[in-house]
Amino acid sequence: MTERVLVTDRATKIIDQLRERHGELMFHQSGGCCDGSSPMCFPKGELMLNETDVKLGTIHGCHFYMSKDQFEYWKHTQLTVDITTGRGSSFSLEIPLGLRFVIKSRLFTDEEREHLEPVEYASEEA
Repeated sequence: MTERVLVTDRATKIIDQLRERHGELMFHQSGGCCDGSSPMCFPKGELMLNETDVKLGTIHGCHFYMSKDQFEYWKHTQLTVDITTGRGSSFSLEIPLGLRFVIKSRLFTDEEREHLEPVEYASEEA
């Protein structure tokens, strides 16, 4: 299966630090408010999800979501969560560290599109 969302080794180290401090985590790709469109990290369950959210996959033990409308735009791309220096202006947990998560993307190949992981809607999760 072709994964829809990946994470760099550098970002996993920050996720580990945040998990140690905040417990289980989740990600949501913001839709353009505050910091543009960026991946935001929250304690698991802090961000309320509903039928308008799609789970693309799991990165380093954390579910990764985005809105259904945004998914329609990004569904042809593989996303990779990375980290960079600089303070973003969001509520994401890494911001106080002077870091921010960023997305890198690339289009799926024809072969990869044939084997994409299915998405789940947040309302379908138990």
